[in-house]
Amino acid sequence: MKNFEISVLDLAPVKQNKTIHDTFQDSLSLANHAENLDYKRFWLAEHHNMESIASSATSVLIGFIANGTKKIRVGSGGIMLPNHSSLVIAEQFGTLESLFPGRIDLGLGRAPGTDGLTAQALGRNPAIINQQFPRQILELQTYFSKDNADALVRAIPGEGLDIPLYILGSSTDSAFLAAELGLPYAFAGHFAPEQMEMAFNIYRQNFEPSKYADQPYIIACVNGVAAETSEEAHKLSTTLFQTFINIVRNDRKPFAPPVENMDDIWSLMEKSMVLQKLRYTFIGDQAEIAEKLESFQAAFNIDELMITSHIYDHQKRLESYHIFRKAKDSLVTV
Repeated sequence: MKNFEISVLDLAPVKQNKTIHDTFQDSLSLANHAENLDYKRFWLAEHHNMESIASSATSVLIGFIANGTKKIRVGSGGIMLPNHSSLVIAEQFGTLESLFPGRIDLGLGRAPGTDGLTAQALGRNPAIINQQFPRQILELQTYFSKDNADALVRAIPGEGLDIPLYILGSSTDSAFLAAELGLPYAFAGHFAPEQMEMAFNIYRQNFEPSKYADQPYIIACVNGVAAETSEEAHKLSTTLFQTFINIVRNDRKPFAPPVENMDDIWSLMEKSMVLQKLRYTFIGDQAEIAEKLESFQAAFNIDELMITSHIYDHQKRLESYHIFRKAKDSLVTV
């Protein structure tokens, strides 16, 4: 089995009876914990108009996390590029890379990260997104290039800096784009599992080596809930289930504590919808997590697994990532 890295995706979850200040402090605590456990990177995701997620000003929060850590890579998973000017993102990440050299990643997605009305408020034009997103990536590469020094529009800071770009996807569209541009590819298996296998195949089969990457590099994002016992892990996972029930019901309220019985909350149809979306969710004790990691890697042969964990109790969330680290380290890889 090929070795793979493990990383963290944090949505800066807002919990019931907690403040957003508490959320940010928990994110920093998790980043420090992940750094101490030798996780490779800590990414934050851009979302808007959601009571349950506080990472809307993603670049600002990346700076906060990077300033409170020492070595772990910190970045976006991702910046929803059509929500922004390419120049502004180049300047923001140029600033971050200048403050924290060699530690900043720029993951890029095309989705709005929100509802349609909020997307409109962000200034998106859905009619041109499929043309705009690839163009903006090329614009970013130009702004970061030393060759842009003689241009009339320059990214200062940003110009001449080595800031790795990653293409994010939740369908097959971005797999083609990442392959064409020769960039690493990250797939959102934690909420859009249906096309993940197909997307990875498309990316590998069509990959064109570039100055940024000479071979494909795949990151898969999954949900993870680990605990000392399987029973405890399954109870903790009810926070995740409630979160997805709220998405189904278009009710983005803060994250809820675990419950004893999900059947008191969801209907059979809702249960089916949620479990389909959570196909790639690893729940269990250390032995079960190790078995699931091994099975997943045998199926997908990825380079990196990014774990997002919807656990209400912060200490239990930290423990979950520790168990994932021990489970990963128990595997025999080459």
